[in-house]
Amino acid sequence: MHIEELSLIAVGGLILVVAVAMLAGRVQIAAPLILVVVGIGIGYIPGVPLIEIEPEIILLGVLPPLLYAAAVNVPILDLRRNIGPISALSVLLVIISAVVIGVLLHLVVPAIPLAAAIALGAVVAPTDAVAATSIGKRVGMPPRLVTILEGESLVNDATSLVLLRTALAAIAGGFSFVHATGQFAYAVIAAVAIGLVIGIITVWVRSKITNPVYDTVISFAVPFISFVPTEYLGASGVLAVVITGLYSGHYATRKFSATARMNERLNWRTAQFLLENGVFLLMGLELHKLANDSDESSLHINHVILISVGVVVLLIAMRMVFMYILTWRLAAALPRHEARAAGMRRIADQVQALPQTPGGPLKKRARRFERAARRSAADIEHAQRQGLDWHGATILGWSGMRGVVTLAAAQSIPTTVPFRSQLVLIAFFAAVITLLLHGLTLPGLIRRLRPTGPSASDRGSELMALYTDLMEAGEEALNAAIEHDAEAADPEYPVPSELVVRRARSSMHNSLAPMAFSMPKTERAKRGQAEGEARAYMRLAHSIIEAQRAMLLEERAIGQYSSAVLRTAEEALDAHEIRLTPPQRR
Repeated sequence: MHIEELSLIAVGGLILVVAVAMLAGRVQIAAPLILVVVGIGIGYIPGVPLIEIEPEIILLGVLPPLLYAAAVNVPILDLRRNIGPISALSVLLVIISAVVIGVLLHLVVPAIPLAAAIALGAVVAPTDAVAATSIGKRVGMPPRLVTILEGESLVNDATSLVLLRTALAAIAGGFSFVHATGQFAYAVIAAVAIGLVIGIITVWVRSKITNPVYDTVISFAVPFISFVPTEYLGASGVLAVVITGLYSGHYATRKFSATARMNERLNWRTAQFLLENGVFLLMGLELHKLANDSDESSLHINHVILISVGVVVLLIAMRMVFMYILTWRLAAALPRHEARAAGMRRIADQVQALPQTPGGPLKKRARRFERAARRSAADIEHAQRQGLDWHGATILGWSGMRGVVTLAAAQSIPTTVPFRSQLVLIAFFAAVITLLLHGLTLPGLIRRLRPTGPSASDRGSELMALYTDLMEAGEEALNAAIEHDAEAADPEYPVPSELVVRRARSSMHNSLAPMAFSMPKTERAKRGQAEGEARAYMRLAHSIIEAQRAMLLEERAIGQYSSAVLRTAEEALDAHEIRLTPPQRR
């Protein structure tokens, strides 16, 4: 195939992805579902060549940026609050699913070696939250359920690929339980360490860059900088990318400029859209080639389809049972967490009652205990308001769609493995069946069960409360800046006129004005001599924004407000800060 034909196919694919996404919004069906079906149809059109994508392209070229794009947008606050269910689903359930699927498949088809069957189990075990979360957000899935799905899909890919690597080693005759356990621990620990180091370094480097073009280039390189060396050292590159993305997203508010944050949101949102939907289209296009390969073996396509249906039934049954057990465990542990929060509150009150001196060590310790007590109380309130009852457990259990990682990992199975084509095809059918079955029925299930979560009025109340807190912080900062200039009595920095103060106060209101659309119906560089009113206005306006951002960071650390509300306020402040930032020369 010539380069001109490949270029036309690539351009046609981009246009098709955008067109299907626009159509999906009108027909209220998730775009990945339509793209898989469209890809299958195109693949069987006479004259269309058989399409086969090298797994390295997906594992190295698509998976790192896709996971990084998802990780930078996942709030650490939400992950911390749901670390229990996310860990259980992304590690324990993946391991159980892989072993059970592998053992049963080997018993049903003894010709398939046990290690190869477990390799297939590792391939189909991880879920893909793209379609599930896009559907859930549209029909009102509670934020906690969305966070659990997103967090699970970030981590379970690493568990799956490490298990797959272990199973493939067993096929080659090099399996040892002790060695496999040690290798798994090394892959996880090394990946976390490398991902954290890469995150710290890249965030520091990007914080020193003021040119948005340079910053964008480095941003796109970060997932590969984290993935490649980690894989080279034998650890989980996928997990390293996730850790780097989480660190970058969490410290973006502190380290990056408003322009850098807004650029990164738009750039990675675009990349995520193209990569996610493009891979689902490729999944459909590859079916024809996989089916042809299967016909050349004694295990024909009808047997493959039957096995695939059985695998899907097992996956659904295990996930549903696991979710109900997990929900029961979380409910049983809630009183213990409530007692711990109450104890933290008592300790904070006792420390606060001790005699303190302003700025002394006891004062700082009291502030730390107060923050910890408020954070514990906010966590308990979050768990009580968005508790995982059987409604939420049912929805999470029915959201176990498979997708990109399943297909890419299946194709990475070596050609020397017995029944390799059939194993790849089983994984493909399992992904397609779960995508269509869950994707088409999940909206109706969510509407019928109506899981508990914050309503629109609750979110509006949160926005109003946070808006009030930010306005108070800005007003205090404005008054403090005026008093400082009055006390300094420095002729170079005269007290701002009433006109400037009014403009600064108006700026304070304007900075948070975008928050209204979501509701239901540190001093700058050295100031020049003879500061004019324009510079005084900019100085006061920036003082207000910095105070409001500090308040926002404090509230994020405490966790009293939801991450969606905090993100709305952050984007509002970023937009206003950009309007106050003069254009830079290039």
